[in-house]
Amino acid sequence: MRLLILTMLLLTTLILSGCKLTLLNPKGMIAADEKTIMITAVVLMLIVVIPVIVLTLIFAWRYRASNIKANYQPEWSHNTLIEIICWTIPCVIIAMLGTITWISSHRLDPFNPLENQAEEPIVIQAIALEWKWLFIYPDQHIATVNYLQLPVHTPVKFYITAEGPMNSFQIPALGGQIYAMAGMQAILHLVADQAGDYNGFSSQFSGEGFSDMTFIAHVGTKDEFNQWVTRVQKSQDTLSSAEYQKLVQPSIKHPVKYYSLANRALFENVVMKAMVPLDDAKNLCNTKLQGFQS
Repeated sequence: MRLLILTMLLLTTLILSGCKLTLLNPKGMIAADEKTIMITAVVLMLIVVIPVIVLTLIFAWRYRASNIKANYQPEWSHNTLIEIICWTIPCVIIAMLGTITWISSHRLDPFNPLENQAEEPIVIQAIALEWKWLFIYPDQHIATVNYLQLPVHTPVKFYITAEGPMNSFQIPALGGQIYAMAGMQAILHLVADQAGDYNGFSSQFSGEGFSDMTFIAHVGTKDEFNQWVTRVQKSQDTLSSAEYQKLVQPSIKHPVKYYSLANRALFENVVMKAMVPLDDAKNLCNTKLQGFQS
């Protein structure tokens, strides 16, 4: 029995040694807080789970049919001390989990700005298309498909919506996920504490090309970010309304692409057109665009 247990532990260690547990290796403040909450919740639950497993094995061994020394009490059905222990401990754990969930849910609300961040966040507008991600940097006048460039230690404010099916935006190394829905604007605040390339994807099934709806979030220095922005601003490809209509068409494994930005009202157009008639939405966005140009 002991040899079997040791063998199983060894095999488990070998199997897990090749895994990259992103959730346990956070690269941002939000992801680090989420890791702490997850570990705390698991430890609290194990306070009940581990004793139950151990006692189950002990009872099975002690009261096995071949153990003639076991005390046989067929009429026994109640013990006040055991009842108190079995109900008090889970109730205390549930109260602790509820308190942690309540506090953390408000503190980590994705719509709330990040705490202790004096620097103004970079604004990125994310649109979930079929089956690709369009990222607009309105202040830098650029846009990308399936690629994010972020400066390290700089807060980022995402505005997220969808063109068509509902999706879910997530960069596990930096923080949790939030849904992208047509006609709605979600907000997500993130910050990267370490440079590197981090995988992003949609965690909500949305059709045939869902599994390839991925992107890379590259985190570098601020100088690297500024140089990248300058290069993209010189791109010959412009994200006009006509070009956007091409992107709206479903495609699988869409390559990374960079655009200089022409229509600064594009994100608002995508959000509003699901809530108002198309002609009204066009007039509204044309009015806003004229205001930007003036």
